[in-house]
Amino acid sequence: MTVHFIGAGPGAPDLLTLRAARLIAACPVCLYAGSLIPAEVLGHCPEGARIVNTASLSLDEIMAEIARAHAEGHDIARLHSGDLSVWSAMGEQLRRLRELGIPYDVTPGVPSFAAAAAALGAELTLPGQAQSVILTRTSGRATALPEGETLEAFAATGATLAIHLSIHVSDEVQRRLIPYLRGDCPVAVVWRASWPDQQIERGTLAELATLAAKGSERTALILVGRNLAEAPDGFGESRLYAGDYDRRFRPVGAAPRFPEGRE
Repeated sequence: MTVHFIGAGPGAPDLLTLRAARLIAACPVCLYAGSLIPAEVLGHCPEGARIVNTASLSLDEIMAEIARAHAEGHDIARLHSGDLSVWSAMGEQLRRLRELGIPYDVTPGVPSFAAAAAALGAELTLPGQAQSVILTRTSGRATALPEGETLEAFAATGATLAIHLSIHVSDEVQRRLIPYLRGDCPVAVVWRASWPDQQIERGTLAELATLAAKGSERTALILVGRNLAEAPDGFGESRLYAGDYDRRFRPVGAAPRFPEGRE
């Protein structure tokens, strides 16, 4: 029997992957983070499934639920919001499963920063403005950032910043970033991206604290970068689609790098 760790996406129940929906439907036991996953996602569970909301459980209690289901021979759908590769607390569960000899696999999900960018209609990597996206957060009670991982260091790169779990300290984020990015740098705050009550506020870094005060102090993402203007301009066009760009699937010129029919 297997524990299937499943990224349940940013919120909209139709932003599950096909694999995620199939696995949920096949598992007689489902553990889900009820504070972040909408009830509609649980509609994929089979009739009679044991469904456990882990929002109020400790890690020990979660592992006891998993061990119980495994002992009964049941596959388990373990649902986390967004994608499991960042801030999911999956790592500590996997470590314990390895110690217990319980098999598991991982199915990725749509991350919140991608859903927020889609809601904004924004490309986070525009040529000539930014070609990198940094996913980060401020230090919190549960987890402190390692030494060297600072907003100042990330801002100095000029990359687009996707700042999670920090809406409650937006004034601090604003204060720390302005010396590196200037007050006129575009920002967007997206609450509950893809949910029916999704909220978006756009402005500049100098306005960040004011924008953040317009919504809740949780379930929000702060995006900062020159390419986040509502109608961005001043960026280049990708050479990939330029008519004179010689590429494998569209040879150009008298001596193309990849002659047609060859790789």
